Order: sequence, then structure tokens, then C-alpha cells
Amino acid sequence: MSAVLARIGGWLARTSPPERLPVRLGLSRTGAVDAAPMRMASFDQVLVWVTVALLAWGLVMVYSASIAMPENPKFTRYTHTHFLLRHMMWLAISFVAALVALQIPIAKWEQIAPWLFVVSLALLIAVLIPQVGKGVNGARRWLVIGPMTFQPSELAKFAVLLYASDYMVRKMEVKENFFRAVMPMGIAVAVVGLLLLAEPDMGAFMVIAVIAMGILFLGGVNARMFFLIAAILLVAFALMIALSDWRRERIFAYLDPWSEKHALGKGYQLSHALIAIGRGEIFGVGLGGSVEKLHWLPEAHTDFLLAVIGEEFGLVGVLSVICLFLWLTRRMIHIGRQAIALDRVFAGLVAQGVGVWMGFQAFINMGVNLGALPTKGLTLPLMSFGGSAILVNMIAIAVVLRIDIESRQLMQGGRS
Repeated sequence: MSAVLARIGGWLARTSPPERLPVRLGLSRTGAVDAAPMRMASFDQVLVWVTVALLAWGLVMVYSASIAMPENPKFTRYTHTHFLLRHMMWLAISFVAALVALQIPIAKWEQIAPWLFVVSLALLIAVLIPQVGKGVNGARRWLVIGPMTFQPSELAKFAVLLYASDYMVRKMEVKENFFRAVMPMGIAVAVVGLLLLAEPDMGAFMVIAVIAMGILFLGGVNARMFFLIAAILLVAFALMIALSDWRRERIFAYLDPWSEKHALGKGYQLSHALIAIGRGEIFGVGLGGSVEKLHWLPEAHTDFLLAVIGEEFGLVGVLSVICLFLWLTRRMIHIGRQAIALDRVFAGLVAQGVGVWMGFQAFINMGVNLGALPTKGLTLPLMSFGGSAILVNMIAIAVVLRIDIESRQLMQGGRS
């Protein structure tokens, strides 16, 4: 009898359905999954593929926008592939740097944050030295490193982001006290701002100010304190514009770029950017078919790359770029929220800060190209020509991926 019961029990065990448990995964709800442990992806693949898409599309558009530049007397010593090859070189360097950054634990980034901020200040000072810094069109923003140039303001964005995140973690207990929690951070940003305005580079200062404000807000600073700081910054930027003749001219040109006074002056770039986007209509004139890039639209491969995209790919292309940046920002904000939920405040603030940085700079660049904002010298992240910008952006994204990897390890019960 015992043998018969044992056989019946074995048959029931083999034929009964496996144990299933109701779970909630992310934002989607499933009825049940197997009780066996589920294997999670080791990194955020969506973030990687969106980044790759932006880099690849940017490489194609930089080549398209710069292929005719050697026909300009100013660039006669360049070949048709000059900017393409340099952009590819910086992409390769940035990829290696991102791989190295990916190997560094977030705890180490937290340790070096203050020192990286000091290094960025030193470089911002060095660029103002006549024999050291390189000046172009009245602006002194670059350091010459062998055959390449580096823009310290790009490093300053990343350094301020890390420093602000580290600062908010250290000041978490006194974040309700204005003078103890916010004033020292405000002084640090003001010093960076003064150095950037001396170059001058008001666009980079705006991005850095928004990054710092975003970190303060995400770090839980009192709402009244936050809006007070925002009001002070708005007044400061308004005074910078009011006290500068050429900045006021940019505002007037933005308000009426088609007037006889501005069409060939401060409104020239904006008017031709609007012409380029208007020519593209819905589906564009086709890759390589842009007319405005043929010496009509200045800086078509850097600040006004989106206008060339609008001309060659039309409204569909512009909306595709906007969607890619929205998705990129969304993934970074999600990774930051997840890290904070795991009690990794510094990591969470860094990830969300990078999302604020990329999203805000892309918003400003798109607004300028579409005529919604005054002209400002900011490139389109990950797409425009600019080696130091691509390098720092790739390192920042690698740090966000590292944050995501460590969070996934913690959720799987491992060690970050």
C-alpha cells in the first residue's frame, strides 16, 4: 500500500502546475510569474540604444552639414571630410573614456567630487590666460592640447553636478537653513558664473545654474527657499542682458529677425534657421539636400544642426529628435528615482541631475533653432560637432549607467 501511495504522490507532483506568485514589475502589472528567480538585464538597454541612435544620427548630420564648408574661403585648407573625421575621432575617444568611467564605483565619484570641482575652476581660470587659452570670434573658451582643443566649461557642468549632489548629501540635516545649506553652494556657482562670463559664455552659465537649481530642488530644499533663489537668478540674468549692448541686440533681433536692421546682423542666423526649417515642411528635402548649409546658415554643424535636420528630414525628423531626447531624459530620471528609493541619495541626485542637464540644454538648443528662444551658443547634446562636449556627455551617461547597474545588483540581493 505504501508503494502505491508513493507512486500516486509522484504522479501528482509531475502533473500539477508549477507554483505561481502574483508580482508587480516596474510600471506594468502581471498576473503571475514562475516562482523561480527572474533574471534581470544587467543594465538599462533602452538608455544605451537611445544614446547610440543620437550619436549615429549626429555623425551623419555633422557630415551632411559640413561637407560643403571647404568651398568657403575661410575653410579652404580643410578637406570635405575634415569635420567628419574629427567627429569620429572624438567619438572613439569618448567611447573609451565612457568605458573607463563605467568601471569606477559611484562611491569613488562621491569622494572625488570636490576635487573635480577644484580642477574645473583651475581650468576655467587657465583659459583666461592669454598665452594659454585660445580665443575665437572674441570669446576665449578653449585650451589647446596638442592637435586638439578642450572646452573647460563642459567639464564644469559635470563637476558642478557632482559637487552639488555631494554637497546636498552632506547638508541634508540642515537643508531648511538658508545660510548653512544654500549660501555656500550659491557662492560656488557664482564663482563659476563669473569665470564663465569673463570668457564670455553665458549659455554654459545658464546650464550650470539650472543644474544646481535642479539638484537643490531634487535634494528637498524648502520651497520658499527654492523660489527665492530662482527669483534671484532671474533678476541676475535680466541685469546681465540689460547691462550688455550686444546681449540686448540679440533680444531685439529675436523679437524681429526679419527687419532691415537685424536681417543681416544679429538676426541673420535665426532668420536662416527658420528658412531651413520652413523648406523642410513635413518630410524634408532629403538627406544631403539642404541649401541653407551651403554657406547661408553659419554654424550649421554645431549650434544650428537641428535646422539642417529640419530642412533635410522635415517636421518628422525634428519630432523624432525631440522624442529621443524626451526618452533619454525620462530614463535618467527613472534611474535616479530608483537609486533614491534604495537609499542611494548621491547616486540618485547625480542621475537625475544628468537628466536635467541633457534635457535643459537640448530644450534651449531646439528653442533657438525653432525661433522660440533668443540665439544662444549651446550645442545639441550628443549630436552637434564639438569634441569636449561629446566627451563629457558620454562620461556623464556612463556614470548614469553605472548607477543603474549598482541599483540592479542591490535589487538582486548582491553588493553594489
